[in-house]
Amino acid sequence: MNAPLKVNPNGDRIPFAAYVCDETALDTLRPVVIELGWAPEKCNKGGLRNAIQSLSVSASPNILLVDLSESGDPLNDINSLAEVCEPGTIVIAMGQVNDVRLYRDLLASGIYDYLLKPLSANTLRDALTQAQASFNAPKANDPDAAHNHVSTAVVGMRGGVGASTLATSLSWYFASKKNLQTGLLDLDVHFGTGALALDLEPGRGLTDAIDNPSRIDGLFIERAMIRAHDNLSILSAEAPINAPLMTDGAAFLQLEEEFRQAFEMSVIDLPRSMLITYPHLLNEVNVVVVAVEMTLASARDAIRILSWLKSYAAHAVPIVVANKVQTGALEISKADFEASIERPIDFSIPFDQKTAANAAKLGQAFIEANSTSKPASVIKALGERIIGASEEDAQGDDAPHAGKKSLLGSFDLKSLLAKKTKPVPATAE
Repeated sequence: MNAPLKVNPNGDRIPFAAYVCDETALDTLRPVVIELGWAPEKCNKGGLRNAIQSLSVSASPNILLVDLSESGDPLNDINSLAEVCEPGTIVIAMGQVNDVRLYRDLLASGIYDYLLKPLSANTLRDALTQAQASFNAPKANDPDAAHNHVSTAVVGMRGGVGASTLATSLSWYFASKKNLQTGLLDLDVHFGTGALALDLEPGRGLTDAIDNPSRIDGLFIERAMIRAHDNLSILSAEAPINAPLMTDGAAFLQLEEEFRQAFEMSVIDLPRSMLITYPHLLNEVNVVVVAVEMTLASARDAIRILSWLKSYAAHAVPIVVANKVQTGALEISKADFEASIERPIDFSIPFDQKTAANAAKLGQAFIEANSTSKPASVIKALGERIIGASEEDAQGDDAPHAGKKSLLGSFDLKSLLAKKTKPVPATAE
């Protein structure tokens, strides 16, 4: 919970303050505060509105506990609180409303945690201890906390190939299984499904960024992104379809830069059409996952995209992933497909309609809802490859294929159709 409106240059912030509505909660809170070495007199009587009034004229604490019990519009009041909190303040809210939607909305607005009243001493102690550890952890903009960042773009060769499913699953894998701070950027501004796949509301963060690129900074990222997991945040949109995308792409570049500062891993769900309009989107991307299906159209587009990547994003490591592979029902054989794109398919994910439907019903990432399935095991292997791929030399990786001429002219895709089994004429009796 940050705001750029008030900065405390003297660094005289207190470690903790609380604004609580009732005496019972205060009586539970004060002993815990003393145990943690903080001043009990900073536990104030009064709720969220009192906190806003007080912090508008004084320095923000490192950790702030606020009571929402008397707030008629918690989300609006939290936004008002953000205007008076200094950068870096960790805000924990408490209240009496037991509603998962409210909880998600509060987390999306920048709240660190939401505690349900009545409170126990153990619950308070755990929450405040975790908040203190989070505050003391190295920050992304701390020069002493430099980290290696891996940026991955997932590009689907055709609509429905499952690129968005791969993007959400990879993001979830990095965040939940590898414990890496991960950001998912869904650049399908009008029809993106990144938030939908995780049963989240997309919010207005991405559209606001496109409309006002100058606002994009670390603070904007913190407020605009939706938290799907302790280590996973999403920036997506459902822009009105009567509102065309009006941007020169500067906002996307700035978003990518902030992602590099804020996260260890970033995954970009990148519609293939955006490569034409905004080719600079891949300037700093380490890995490009090329999602294909075993069809003629997909083979044609994969040839063109891979050729484009060699010319305009030679620094990026391409990984070809065949998704929804149905053995015995391929329009093109694997051998013919690999011959056409002049390189092997790195990963083949089998088609499993039941597991896909299960993930949609649960509102979870595919890899989370079906963690033991065969498709999930391939996606996990893909995730491991991406983590290590940033250390590879993209030019060296392509060396075995460098001597081949393009097959765009010499390879006739239509000839593949002739390989289909022709019906045998019936023999006259």
